[in-house]
Amino acid sequence: MQEHHLPVTRTGRYVTLGPADAADVWFLLHGYGQLAHRFIRSFAPIADASRLLVAPEALNRFYVDAEHRKVGATWMTREDRLTDISDYVGYLDAVADALGLAERARVTAFGFSQGSATACRWATRGRTRVHRLVCWGGEVPPDLDLPEVAERLRTCDVVLAAGMEDRFITPKVVETMSARLRQHDVPHRVYPFAGGHEIPETALRGLLELV
Repeated sequence: MQEHHLPVTRTGRYVTLGPADAADVWFLLHGYGQLAHRFIRSFAPIADASRLLVAPEALNRFYVDAEHRKVGATWMTREDRLTDISDYVGYLDAVADALGLAERARVTAFGFSQGSATACRWATRGRTRVHRLVCWGGEVPPDLDLPEVAERLRTCDVVLAAGMEDRFITPKVVETMSARLRQHDVPHRVYPFAGGHEIPETALRGLLELV
């Protein structure tokens, strides 16, 4: 038996909120089992005439519940993961190209939960210039080759954000991520907030003041 890979055309879905010509553009990368049109609602409080919010939806959808009533999406699984990573990096670049962001925009990659790893990989492997990288309730992936990508990360404003009651991204996990970044001289800020594995409006508004 021999395994093969064949590139095919996929139709990706993304949702936007805000003026198409805004210079401040936020890519909002959802977590495991979420969908873009629901995820973007959490950011409505920071939508205004100066900011374009873009929520790409992961290409792999599945039924979240046993009754097949709720649908979610995932950026990747452990199965053929390197191919999926390459595909979603190219997909996010294609969204940026479709929006014409190459020269005019300051881009924030905001990843929540599983979307944090996606944001990190796009910021370090994609063609699009990412100016600000926010890992919110998610990890800088342990397998990210920091010696290889540190120089590119140094061009980003990196923020590690997590709720102080987050049962997944605990203070210990945040400190481990921070230590890795410090080891490779990647400037970053840690932003703890009151809450759990979520995106509270007050914490989101606080991030605006931070960045």
